[in-house]
Amino acid sequence: MSWKPGDRREVTDAMIRVDQAGEYGATRIYAGQLAVLGDRHPSSRAIHHMAAQEERHRAFFDRMIVERGVRPTLFQPFWNVAGFALGAATAALGPDAAMACTAAVETEIDKHYAEQLEELGDSDPELSAAIADFQAEELEHRDHALAAGAENAFGYPILSGFIRLGCKVAIAAAKRI
Repeated sequence: MSWKPGDRREVTDAMIRVDQAGEYGATRIYAGQLAVLGDRHPSSRAIHHMAAQEERHRAFFDRMIVERGVRPTLFQPFWNVAGFALGAATAALGPDAAMACTAAVETEIDKHYAEQLEELGDSDPELSAAIADFQAEELEHRDHALAAGAENAFGYPILSGFIRLGCKVAIAAAKRI
C-alpha cells in the first residue's frame, strides 16, 4: 500500500512540522527577552525556566522530524529572526510586555495543541502524549505570565491581539510551507 495525498501521514507530518517550528520560535522569543532583560529582573528566572522547557519540546520535535522523515518548514530562518525580535521588542517595552507576549503566544498554542489532540485521537500515541505533556507546560507558562503582570502591559489588548494573530498566521504558514 503506497502513501497518497490526504493520508493520515500527511496530517501528522504537518503537525510535527508546525510544532517544531513553533517550539523553535518560542526558544527564540525567550532568547530575545533574556537578551534585553538579562538576569536583572525577577521575571528572568522564570523566563530561563520556560526557555528550558521550550528547548525540551523543540528537541522532541527535532527528533520526530528526523525519525519520521518530515520536511521542516522553509520559514525556519524567518522564525529565528522574528522570534528573537518579538522577544526583544516586548522586553524592551518592559517586563509586563514580555509577560504579555508569553501569555498571548501560550494562549494560541493551547488552542492549537487542543485541536491537534482532538484530530489525532488515538491514531498516534507517541505524538499525542508529547503534545498533551507540552500543552500542560504551555498553560503553566501562560498562567505564570498572567500572574506576573502580563495584563498590566501598556496597550495589553492590542499587543496581545497582534501577537495572537501573528501566531495564527505562523501556524497556518508552517503547516504548508
